[in-house]
Amino acid sequence: MVGVPVHCLAMVVDRGAGLCGLYSGNPREAWSRAAELSSQVHIVTKKKPFKLVLGAAPAMYDEIWTAGKVMYKLEQVVADQGTLIIYAPHIREVSRTWGRHIEAVGYHIREYLLAHMDRLKGVPRGVLAHLTHVRGTGTYADGVERADVNLVFATSIPEEVCRRVNVGYMDPSRIHLADYMNQEDQGILFVDHAGEILHRLERPATKE
Repeated sequence: MVGVPVHCLAMVVDRGAGLCGLYSGNPREAWSRAAELSSQVHIVTKKKPFKLVLGAAPAMYDEIWTAGKVMYKLEQVVADQGTLIIYAPHIREVSRTWGRHIEAVGYHIREYLLAHMDRLKGVPRGVLAHLTHVRGTGTYADGVERADVNLVFATSIPEEVCRRVNVGYMDPSRIHLADYMNQEDQGILFVDHAGEILHRLERPATKE
């Protein structure tokens, strides 16, 4: 180890890359102070879950491998057995690099994958992590998988591919985004540039 002082400059930026905060000092202190501000800037808290959530993925996510962040960041505010739509007409494939593995296995909850590890030995662990992160939580018992969220792709990925990878399909050309906006009192949440800001509940919803 080199015995020299270590300093950190930790920045917090908003969606438009504007500077919200800049902290300097030792790495632990600067990082902690930046994380505290980030929790205010990059997290949206909702009082109750929604039966339908539509997350419009930005163009920088050009495949589900990255657009899966829409699920990561919105899953917590979807009601049990509610629906999450990843809206991204510009996306045409699940992954250029890992698509073969993804289409062979499909998107499943963690418990399902753990129960089938013997036949998944040849699948990279990073791919398995992606599959369960995008599919979200749920249960697997007596050979029956029950995901907590009904996941739907509204992309340019063909319907047969969506069915093959174990997700729902919607034709994006038939979706009018205005129908999903300003409908929170009806249990519908629209999130633009989804995948960037974490959405969570004030407290975990009790599942019936």
